[in-house]
Amino acid sequence: MSICAVIPAAGRGTRLGQGIPKIMIEVAEGVTVWHLLLRRLRPWTEHIHVVLSPDGEAPFRDLAATQIGAGAVSVSVQERPTGMGDAIFGAAGHWAAYETILVVWGDQANLSPATVREVVAAHPGKGLTLPLVPMAEPYVEYELSEGRLVRVRQSREGDECRPGGLSDVGVFCLATEGLRAAWERYAAEAAQGAATGEVNFLPFLPHLSRAEGLPVTVVPVADPDEARGINTADDLEFARQAYQRCRS
Repeated sequence: MSICAVIPAAGRGTRLGQGIPKIMIEVAEGVTVWHLLLRRLRPWTEHIHVVLSPDGEAPFRDLAATQIGAGAVSVSVQERPTGMGDAIFGAAGHWAAYETILVVWGDQANLSPATVREVVAAHPGKGLTLPLVPMAEPYVEYELSEGRLVRVRQSREGDECRPGGLSDVGVFCLATEGLRAAWERYAAEAAQGAATGEVNFLPFLPHLSRAEGLPVTVVPVADPDEARGINTADDLEFARQAYQRCRS
């Protein structure tokens, strides 16, 4: 099974006030979120593709010059901030030749190597495989019924998530066969998010299960800290302390 990791990293991290893509933020001196993701993804993927904003492309190319030069990493640009789905599928030319994509948000500094390994091992080569973790107060909640993913609630779009619900950890494993066409069918009919005005990627996942009939494999994750991306100064401090504890 050939796998390409796809990292949408075009967000500008406005709340952090860093002025650089979040994937380039340091968790320790000389160690960025990119370095952590590279360590976690490289053992399990043939290639890594990173989607950046126009002003983030050049500095990221400098940061990842060695990997880009060796052909292990490629880069594309999302010209306008129109959502994760647009970032992922706008880059389809870079990943369509692979059997599977492992989509990873570009701020997931707390993602564990074990989760990546278990997701790749569990993926049956078709449909979607999701690592999910129970959260006391989920920001995003996944609702499953009889083996299908029926709904994704998103706080950012005004949905009410239920205490103890299942959240993602910013990782989504999807077979590529027919995937781009499924996105185009979905995007043609999908409503824009109530708050963001975007055609969101996450509701596409229950669409794949319900409308496209694709199988869903769930990988249980025990540690809710893995769900914590870097969105605020508190999140960044948490990631830095976690790195000091683990050094991996």
